[in-house]
Amino acid sequence: MHNTETDYGPELSPVLIALFKGVLYRDQQEKLWQDLLRLQGRVIDYVGVLGLELHLDEAEGYAYLGQRPAAAGEEELPRLVPRRQLSFPVSLLLALLRKKLAEHDASGGDPRLIISLEQIVEMLRLFLPDTANEARLTDRIQGDINKVVQLGFLRRLRGQPDRFEVRRILQSFVDAQWLGEFEQRLAAYRADAAGTGDSAE
Repeated sequence: MHNTETDYGPELSPVLIALFKGVLYRDQQEKLWQDLLRLQGRVIDYVGVLGLELHLDEAEGYAYLGQRPAAAGEEELPRLVPRRQLSFPVSLLLALLRKKLAEHDASGGDPRLIISLEQIVEMLRLFLPDTANEARLTDRIQGDINKVVQLGFLRRLRGQPDRFEVRRILQSFVDAQWLGEFEQRLAAYRADAAGTGDSAE
């Protein structure tokens, strides 16, 4: 049986607000995280009324809200969580970071994957047309990185703007099916990039 509103109303509201704003991370908001674990049933009940569901990974330390699929015969509710249309370069970066995270986990080292701007540029260079304008290429990639930071999949290290932590929530969004579908698009993109390489700056 869930706790009553009079018992936990003041603590429930900040948790819900944090989840509606985006991803809640244990290492960034420890008190809200503990409140979420304690009030998890209440949160699930509340967001369920709005057609949402709670995705919580205690092992990795993150939680977020997603649209709940309509059950058979149930009318689809208006979306509160919008679908994000990602550009191909941003999708490419997400796929490469996801693969890098898998390789990092397989090595059994530090659980945190830290990656530099230079490493990201080198990862993406293989899939982009050759260019003599290195500064322009880096600026373009910086724009894609900024988008991924906004999405919450990368975090800049404090005092080190050219170094990033790959957030583990990426695993929840970029799964095997997503990667498989992306590989097909990637093959077409590689062919297109090879065909336009001669005309690149």
